[in-house]
Amino acid sequence: MSSPTRTSAKDRLSGVWALKGYKREWLRHDIVAGAALFALLVPAGMAYAQAAGLPPVTGLYATVVPLLVYAIVGPSRILVLGPDSALAPMIAAAIVPLAAGSSEKSVALAGLLAVLIGVIMLAGSALKLGTITGLLSKPIRLGYLNGIALLVLLSQLPAFFGIEADGDIWEKLAKVTTGVLGGGVNVTALLLGSGSLALIWIPRLLKWKVPGVLLAVVGSCVVTAVWGLNDDVKVTGVLPQGLPMPALGGIGWADALTLLPAAAGIALMAFADTGVLSQTLAAKEGKKVSGNREMAALGAANAATGLLGGFPISGSTSRTPVAVDAGAKSQMTGVVGSVLVLAFMLLAPGVTEYLPSATLAAVVIAAAIALADPAGVKRLLSLSRSESVVMLAAFLGVLTVGVLQGIVVAIALALLDFVRRAWDPYRTELGAEEGLPGYHDLERHPDGERIPGLLILRFDAPLFFGNGQVLAAFVREQLDEAPDETTDAITHVILAAEPITGIDTTALDDLVTLDEWLASKGVDLVFAELKGPVKDKLIHLGTAARFTPDHFFPTVGAAVRTLKNE
Repeated sequence: MSSPTRTSAKDRLSGVWALKGYKREWLRHDIVAGAALFALLVPAGMAYAQAAGLPPVTGLYATVVPLLVYAIVGPSRILVLGPDSALAPMIAAAIVPLAAGSSEKSVALAGLLAVLIGVIMLAGSALKLGTITGLLSKPIRLGYLNGIALLVLLSQLPAFFGIEADGDIWEKLAKVTTGVLGGGVNVTALLLGSGSLALIWIPRLLKWKVPGVLLAVVGSCVVTAVWGLNDDVKVTGVLPQGLPMPALGGIGWADALTLLPAAAGIALMAFADTGVLSQTLAAKEGKKVSGNREMAALGAANAATGLLGGFPISGSTSRTPVAVDAGAKSQMTGVVGSVLVLAFMLLAPGVTEYLPSATLAAVVIAAAIALADPAGVKRLLSLSRSESVVMLAAFLGVLTVGVLQGIVVAIALALLDFVRRAWDPYRTELGAEEGLPGYHDLERHPDGERIPGLLILRFDAPLFFGNGQVLAAFVREQLDEAPDETTDAITHVILAAEPITGIDTTALDDLVTLDEWLASKGVDLVFAELKGPVKDKLIHLGTAARFTPDHFFPTVGAAVRTLKNE
């Protein structure tokens, strides 16, 4: 009786369980990797908090808490959680309208949003919804990510140019445009931001080991302090000294209900990104991570972060590779990084007094540019017109009607495209071609030949109320268009039914009507390679007397051999 309990405990506390197999020689690697990670955690956390419209210190809270929680419950051996540039505009869109300009209310709403996301993910894990991210097809993700990248970049232009701008993204863009054309740019801020971007990109281009973000942050702080620029440009200021604490005051159930739809959308996107990253890392080691366990761990990390002054987080596609490249062996890397961030907050909060907002904007802009995938867009445009429409809908939806609404529109279009393809699927006649085993599409193999007396057809979709009559019309059309010398000789229509994975009652009635029409023409309808469950359903729905066992064949070849002999 103890085995199930032990397995359950192992699932819930994956990180703690993994520590039982921790090797002493890993510690040095994890400490080094944690120190390298720390160089990115502080600037990235503060920058993404700024992008979400929150005080920079909340980004540090949203960095420390999830790393510690995930080290306890996370199933992945190495995965860095924290604030993410892709989530920042979604968080801002959800909380800014409710906060009414109050920084304290914004922090409380962001924390509540994270708690709601955590609850949704924990519930989803309990309901085994770890595969729900299948709703986010590649076209949707491409459109969403490129739209988010553009939104994030535009949102940082005011800080980058040193221009005061409030309102939504388009109002900010209008003010920046007016400022640039009217000479309202803070040249010092622009130079600091441009220099920071250069310091971020140069190490990437030259493939240096030192993170460019660290060079940009340290360099801009030194320049600002030495030249006394903190009076000329907006700076982050001294951080509050202390540990993450609850900050959920001043909110109620009405706020929770208002934020719930946004929480559901952000939860879907956050888990999609984290799940892909987690599975990719596991695949490199020849392992697999349970989607449901990953969802539960991410939910727990979000809930804890929200309770302790942070905001929604996900797996980081930029910081995780840094940990891996630095030699990380386990989640102890994240623990080391979070402890160093805590030490920074307690011992050196004054360092950020000289950190320009333009530099944080440069960090976010660099992340946004890395988030965009123009090569993926170009490839999809060349491959599929319908999927390109879905991608474009996601992109334009994110930019125009809002991040979450845009995703909903794109998912709806993707589902409609799926229904369209199921409604009007590919269908063809099969024949035999000399030298090729099996039976092949005569449109793709024009040298193929029909089998005398037989009409072999394939219909590439499950049968449901929308396409049952399409199948019937296709069979009638093919029978009518058969060559004159073979029409009268056809005795059987063989339906190559392997793609037919389901059937509903409406389609079943259409199938029976088709069979009756064929019988009036002296033609029998038989099935080859029909799935067992579909065959059972045919029998269960009362057609056993019509479609007797001799109407079903394991393969098209078996049907042809039997019927030719007859």
